[in-house]
Order: sequence, then structure tokens, then C-alpha cells
Amino acid sequence: MNDKLTLDLVRNAVAGSAAAFRCRQKLQPAGGEGSPVFPATYEGGKYATEERRIPGREAPVPCVVLNSVQSEANHVELALLDAWDDKEIPLPVITVDFAGQGLRRDLRVTSLEAPHRIADALLRDSLLDGIEFRKSVHGSKIDHVDLRNATALFELCPTALVFGLWDSTGPRGGLGAKFARAYVSEVVGIDAVPGKKTASRIDPAEVRLGAGPVYLRADGGWTLDEKEAAKEKGKPVKAGKDGKPSEVNHGNVTPSISDGGFTIAYALRTSTLSLPALRRLRFPIDGQRDPARDRAAQTALAALALCGSTLAQSAGSDLRSRCHLVPVETSRWELLDMPGEEPKSYVLDRAGAIALYREAVEAAKAAGLPWLDEPLELVPSPQLAALVRKSQDLAIATTEAGEG
Repeated sequence: MNDKLTLDLVRNAVAGSAAAFRCRQKLQPAGGEGSPVFPATYEGGKYATEERRIPGREAPVPCVVLNSVQSEANHVELALLDAWDDKEIPLPVITVDFAGQGLRRDLRVTSLEAPHRIADALLRDSLLDGIEFRKSVHGSKIDHVDLRNATALFELCPTALVFGLWDSTGPRGGLGAKFARAYVSEVVGIDAVPGKKTASRIDPAEVRLGAGPVYLRADGGWTLDEKEAAKEKGKPVKAGKDGKPSEVNHGNVTPSISDGGFTIAYALRTSTLSLPALRRLRFPIDGQRDPARDRAAQTALAALALCGSTLAQSAGSDLRSRCHLVPVETSRWELLDMPGEEPKSYVLDRAGAIALYREAVEAAKAAGLPWLDEPLELVPSPQLAALVRKSQDLAIATTEAGEG
């Protein structure tokens, strides 16, 4: 069955009683079955391991999270950003450009990259036409959004309605608006068996331990000359504790072995788009609600989620170093509609996803919904620019001192 997902299908699903769109896809390491994969590590260098119930398996199965819900959302947002940068899709985007602020490294942050999206402190502490963003004509609209009044978010940052938002840093603090995720995705390794990892470094210059001690210079860098070293209480300052050449990244590193990585039977990406979460949203204009306008906005948000997910899948699943996964089956979206019935399955490729999304946006605009067609460009406030500048200077200084 190769039915294509169309705007009419999405619109009818949103308008009806369907529960969700769901995509489940098996993947394998790019190195082939049995190749080790390295999940993300969390506090203390730990992996997110757990036992899960798997259909067809009687006992719980050891699993490891390869890509978390938050990370999956970030991958989708970055895929949308790439498509927007390439002018393939229309999308409201807010940018903070640090150009001309004296930074050591150029920086541009968008509402698709900021951790808290439009409610992020980087946007809050930036200026629009010389006015604090949250006090500007656009930013102040966010102060009043909620489930029954989501029009401003649709206009300025629709991704917040898809991937979730908590305006905890705004004027209302912890009482700020909350929007639960409508789109949830996760990649899990099934039948996960812990492995080992090794590390070593051979210095081609064959720098020996006895070539030290190495001292730190007051003006940055290092020296072997005690007379050129920075002084602390009248004594020369060594790199690290003992002035070993390895403290300034020279010399061999003794080969080591430790726990790390997993082999898995396969990886499973499960992505779901909650239609009830979208149906809860209302989009009044001037205090007046229009059910047809609500449906147009909800449909456009569903199309945005489906498009973003498809774009992210087509970009590949090279999640991090030594965790490159490739699909072993075609991606299909299932519509979970009538209880007890077999879900209907649809295909959606990259070109089709973009076309579907574009059509949904045009329909929403035709229904009278506001939409930011051009990027909203902010500049950092003087204090934000100073904070980032000082942080970059500190990062360079600590690295030069052998502490980074």
C-alpha cells in the first residue's frame, strides 16, 4: 500500500476524532548489524538504560536510549532551519545576530536553535528596534498566550506549539504559558548489550615525561624556562599539578580500556503527533473565535510536524560520533483513527512533505491567520553581548592555561 499523505487527509484527521499520526522505523548501525553504537551520556557519564516491554517478547528487554525526546526535537528543528535557510519552506523565524559585538567567534542564534524557543533568555535579553524584545510590539504578544489564545505563537513561533514551550523566564515567571509537546520522537536500541571502549594517543614527536616540567606564562601559553613562568607567591606556576607535558597536550597517553558503547539487535525510532493536543489550541483574532480558522491553524501545525520529521529523517541519523544509524525499512506514517481498526498507512517523502506543508500554510493564511513572512531580526542588549564576550574570552584563557 503506497497511499500518499495529502493535505485533505491531514485536514480530515485533525477535524475528526483520530488520535495520532505515528511513524515507527527500524534502523541499524551504518557499520552493519553488530557494530557498536555509542549513546549520549548523562550526569556521571551514565547511559540511559532500562528494560522495556517489546511486542512479541514475553520478558522485558534491555534497551538504551540512543536519542532522547529533546534531542529528536532539536534534530527536527535544525532540519527545518536548514530548509528555511535554503528557502525551501516558509517559516516564522526570530534571529539574534551578535555580529559587530567584538566576539572571538561569530554567533547567530535563531528561535529554532534556542533551547526555550521564543521564550529563551537569549531572545528575552535582546532588542528589537532598540526595545527589549518582550516589551516590543511583537514580543509583548507572548505575555498573553495560552491554549485558548495561541494566535501570537502561530504568527511568531509555530514550532513552539509543536515541540512545546514553557514561558518560565518571561514577565509571569513560573506562571508563564505552558504548551505540552504535540510531537514526540525517540530512538531506542533494542536488546542492548554493554561493550568496551579504548583510548590512547601516540605522540609522533615522541615527547617524553622527563622533558618537563612545563610552566605557564603570565601572558598565556607555556614555557620550559622557569624565568619566563608566571609567578604565584614568588614561585613559578607549573602546568597542572606537576608540569607534565601532557598538561599542554604533548606526549603519549597510556592506552586505557573502560565500559562504553553497546551492541544492539536494532534501533527503533518512534515518532508520534498527538492530534488531541492540536485540537485543544484556539486561535482567536480580536477576541473572536472562528472554528474554521482554528482548524486551518491546527492543520498547518500538523503539516509542520510531519514536514519537519520527514526532513530530519531524510537528512540522516548521524546522531553523534560512533552513533550513525541507517534505516532498514521505508518510513510510513500510520493514522490511528477508529479504535480496534488496523491503522491506515501512508508514505511521505521529502518533496511531498514540503509541498504538503506549503499548501497548509497558504490555507491558514487564507483563513486570516497572521504569519511572519520575514525573519524578525534582534540584536543583543549591551549586557548580553558583554556576557557572551566575557564567556568567550574566559574559554580561550582557560584553554591557553591548560585548564580547559
